[in-house]
Amino acid sequence: MASDEGDDPYLWLEDLDGDDAARWVRERNAETVAALTGDETFTGLRAEIRQVFDSDERIPYPGWCGDGFYYGFWQDAAHPRGVWRRTTSDQYRRPEPDWDVLLDVDELAAREGENWVWSEVHRLRPGHQRVLISLSRGGADAVVVREFDLHRRSFVADGFEVPEAKSSVCWIDADHIYVATDFGPGSLTTSGHPRIVKRWRRGTTLSEAEVVYEGQAEDTEVSARHDPTPGFRRDFVLRGLDFYRSENYLLTSAGELVRIPVPEDADWNVHREWLVIRLRSPWTVDGVTHPAGALLATRFDAFLAGAREMTLLFRPDARTALSYHSWTRNHLILATTVDVRSRLEVLTPGDTGWQRAPLAGVPEHEHSFVLDTDSDHSDAYLLVSEGFLRPRTLRLGQVRGPVETLKREPAFFDADGLAVRQFFATSADGTRVPYFVVGDPDATAGPALLVGYGGFEISQTPHYSGTIGRAWLARGGTYAVANIRGGGEYGPDWHRAALRENRLRAFEDFAAVAVDLVTRGITTPEQLGIMGGSNGGLLTGVMLTRYPELFGAVVSHVPLLDMRRYHRLLAGASWMAEYGDPDREADWAYLREYSPYHNVRSGRPYPPLLLATSTRDDRVHPGHARKMAARLREHGYDVSYYENVEGGHGAATNNEQRAFFWALTLEFLWRRLTGPARPAVPRQQSSADAGQPAPVEGRA
Repeated sequence: MASDEGDDPYLWLEDLDGDDAARWVRERNAETVAALTGDETFTGLRAEIRQVFDSDERIPYPGWCGDGFYYGFWQDAAHPRGVWRRTTSDQYRRPEPDWDVLLDVDELAAREGENWVWSEVHRLRPGHQRVLISLSRGGADAVVVREFDLHRRSFVADGFEVPEAKSSVCWIDADHIYVATDFGPGSLTTSGHPRIVKRWRRGTTLSEAEVVYEGQAEDTEVSARHDPTPGFRRDFVLRGLDFYRSENYLLTSAGELVRIPVPEDADWNVHREWLVIRLRSPWTVDGVTHPAGALLATRFDAFLAGAREMTLLFRPDARTALSYHSWTRNHLILATTVDVRSRLEVLTPGDTGWQRAPLAGVPEHEHSFVLDTDSDHSDAYLLVSEGFLRPRTLRLGQVRGPVETLKREPAFFDADGLAVRQFFATSADGTRVPYFVVGDPDATAGPALLVGYGGFEISQTPHYSGTIGRAWLARGGTYAVANIRGGGEYGPDWHRAALRENRLRAFEDFAAVAVDLVTRGITTPEQLGIMGGSNGGLLTGVMLTRYPELFGAVVSHVPLLDMRRYHRLLAGASWMAEYGDPDREADWAYLREYSPYHNVRSGRPYPPLLLATSTRDDRVHPGHARKMAARLREHGYDVSYYENVEGGHGAATNNEQRAFFWALTLEFLWRRLTGPARPAVPRQQSSADAGQPAPVEGRA
């Protein structure tokens, strides 16, 4: 077993486009594709999934721009790279709106000879006639930013343009933007994000831009933003100390930075006269201690002047947590969960305090979330509701006004005879862990797919998936979603319970759910498959090496697996607040206890594994998956590997690639969970491994 970097025989696989590594990837891809895609079953499955992705009946989710239009990005069979388009609110209500295409990414890519993938857009407020469009090459996090004129429907000659980097930009006015990017040597943090933000004036070069703030190399990143609200125009500078802590400043017109004295680990935002603060840890203000997960409100100017009068808008309890909040022009919408079931209410500030009422238009038995609000001009909101077996519905509501249904998505699979149930498993330390089960409640034990994440305070909520429905539930499989610690299902404390040295709690929770599924007769260990991506890929990697007897097959998408070197690969250093610093002996002591790459052992009953990643993932290095596959093959285990050349952290850039990726994943699981039982001992090293180049010291 490798105990540190010097003992790693597969460092050469971290060489992203090196000849030896690229040849190894091509050979592994060929093996996996040949094994899983060569029959009519796979072809039909891929076609079924592709129909979901390309369907014209999908909801074209809009966003407001404030100029009377709904804007949205759309991909289908005719537009694989996608189009950015807009339509009026009246047209949007029609079954087939008349869309005005502003930018055709397929046409742009062909004209410029670039592998452009749409990323995001930043609009100039007010006016909205200019935007900053971000495009990536192959789906990476690094983007090129270019100014676009909505009236002319073209990029602006000699306009603002930021070269490829992990950048953040924000309009100040028509002639100035804030930009944080790669300005050259020494301008990035150790995680590859900007540590310098500048104010850039039109007509000057990027190198001439004025420095607004410089962070430290050990920070995660720095950025600046401008609030153009009339009467409340403000500029802010944010310095990320780590993934959860930041220093926050008001930038005055004189260029002075005034510290906003909110807790470093709190989330906050300013809307007009109000400052709203969501706590991640307890905070004592004026002798009153507010708990982690609470939401507080105060008047921003008074707070900066030293006043500490706070209104408690939300207080969590053992079952209830705050998910997020969204402002309309005059109201604050709170989204909470009770045992992972959504609730939405409206809070309204007034002379006699804050009044609250339920948000109109929210179905009782579905998961609902606010897609967008018109916080500049009105109290309108866009609401999406869905369930595991209920397709999405998009509604347009007005606070204290009417609610209308704009769009309904069709059912992409037959849900007759299926049901959604919620159970609670008991983890190793006695904690009750909720999970959802979707499938035939009267079926005998059969193939089941369990998914989870358990990190970064991200919740796993009920969702409708035509892909899972068609490619798993319709074949007779059961689908389960685990709400393990590390996520945000019960607020910051649920997350903190599995942070850093407590990470094993998340893994114990997931194992407890697996055991509970079997105890309830829903499945058997041989028929239970698991799947996770990114941090969820770490989760499933740990399940493979730590609890192999519980599962019949494992899938890890774009995973973290080498916890000794994760902080030295791409954006990994920014996650040390979540996992720990492997260079500190105390941290490595607990990281090595579960690091999948360092816990591979011979002669263990590891279930078959599929590792899938992307060469262009510049967030989680594909070297994690590559090295894990090589090490498992060295020990003779059943491991399949697939690496898409493009796709970024999503591992796919268009619907064709997404359909192939998901068909490959779900066909692998179905075959392994319904086919012959796996052998009790690992197979011997294959000839394909034997033909690989010998490890060379320093190849990385």
